[in-house]
Amino acid sequence: MLHTVAKLYYLSNIPQNEIARQLDLSTATISRLLKRAREEGIVRIEVRDLVGPDDLARDLERALGLKRAVVAEVPEVNAVTSLAGAVSGCLADAGLHPGSVVAIGWGRAVRDIIQGGLQKFPGVITVPANGGMQETADHFQINEFVRLAAEQMGGTPRFLHAPYLPSSALREAFLSDPSIRETIALWERTDAALVGIGLPHLSPTPGQLGVTADERQLTNAAGDVIRHYFDTNGQLVSWSGADRLIALSVEQLRKIPFVIGVAVSTAKAAAIVGAARSRLINTLVTDVRTAQAVLDLCS
Repeated sequence: MLHTVAKLYYLSNIPQNEIARQLDLSTATISRLLKRAREEGIVRIEVRDLVGPDDLARDLERALGLKRAVVAEVPEVNAVTSLAGAVSGCLADAGLHPGSVVAIGWGRAVRDIIQGGLQKFPGVITVPANGGMQETADHFQINEFVRLAAEQMGGTPRFLHAPYLPSSALREAFLSDPSIRETIALWERTDAALVGIGLPHLSPTPGQLGVTADERQLTNAAGDVIRHYFDTNGQLVSWSGADRLIALSVEQLRKIPFVIGVAVSTAKAAAIVGAARSRLINTLVTDVRTAQAVLDLCS
């Protein structure tokens, strides 16, 4: 009876008088049963201490082994756009100077950050972190992201006119082109990268453009960074297109001093954990709710 009353009241949010009516008991009896449920440990009520963004950031750095985490209070509308200043702060930590290379990924988070605006880093070189896609959706326009980022920072853009996932034969042909080869050579000396953290593509949904059938079979993947997939433990998940990608490789990402992953959504908690543990990102910019969800998952 204690369990039944506790579940009805605390889990189903049914008022005490209604529970009394359903069980043919008095309201006073229901109240006494709930009190006993608390006393006997059947019900435990926890009030969390208020934790500030800076404390959450430090906890994230410790839990995920990050170089840096930035957590901010953001509005529900345009949440990611509001983090543009935090991303600029991380880029400043990278010590960018004229000639520094900043790789730019694709996705909605990167799009929103660039819409929010980046601060000046005169003389930097911006370069795509991966090839493009024949899609009209604005969050896939990676060369445009590179152009806008260079314009905002006062730098020089270098474009990559190649698909992100060609056939094996075409990949070799693209990489033999001098202009493409010159652009991707910048990946070896990239000082900072800005990337989104994607969710698995287990079923077709609006916006999942260019997702292959094989990618939708990755049931053990927690997420991806520029189509490098990983599980929650940080183990890479292979798929048929991995060897055909024209993108920063896993090894190249891990060598970049600052790989800034941007993600805002409690649904992305597992993906964020996997991205950090796989060392595909070493810096995280997020909001308070997402940060707490990540820490809850880690604990």
